[in-house]
Amino acid sequence: MMLELFWDSIITSLATGFLLTQATAVAGGRFNLSSSAFGDGKAIPTQYTNTGVAGGKNISPPLSWANPANETKSFALACVDRHPIANNWVHWLVINIPRSATGLVEGASHSEKLPTGAKELQNTFGTPGWGGPQPPRGSGSHQYEFLLYALNVDSLNLAANTTLSAFNKAVEGKVVTTAKLVGTYER
Repeated sequence: MMLELFWDSIITSLATGFLLTQATAVAGGRFNLSSSAFGDGKAIPTQYTNTGVAGGKNISPPLSWANPANETKSFALACVDRHPIANNWVHWLVINIPRSATGLVEGASHSEKLPTGAKELQNTFGTPGWGGPQPPRGSGSHQYEFLLYALNVDSLNLAANTTLSAFNKAVEGKVVTTAKLVGTYER
């Protein structure tokens, strides 16, 4: 009986400790990226897709983030279609987002709604700013990876037509931490 109580006590303590650790990991400080328009791994609503898609308005989606590392001085954002057919198609590159920013509002691209100092680079469509999803019909579900980089520099000096490869090289060695959000879309 005494041994049973001892093991019950140990198991309860371990379970409680595990749950508290899990709660702290979720609620207490992990750098995260989210959107009020879609959940991680969920479909991106049609209004955010390119104008070539029925109902698409090519509006950049709202994004928000929390808990960046203390060493963060600025942010950079990349949205890339990782589907094999898309071959890392760039939908959005934004650099020099100030440390004080906690997100990008809906429709921030191509507007004065971008945080002061932020700069949009060219997407694979050949235009600066957001280029919404427009996957080939019948190619299946595409994953659009929004990757937010917390950087240890105030700004990056990149040309408007910077490629994804050059963007990746520019952030290399400057990343404090990253946060990721994945949206899906298919036609």
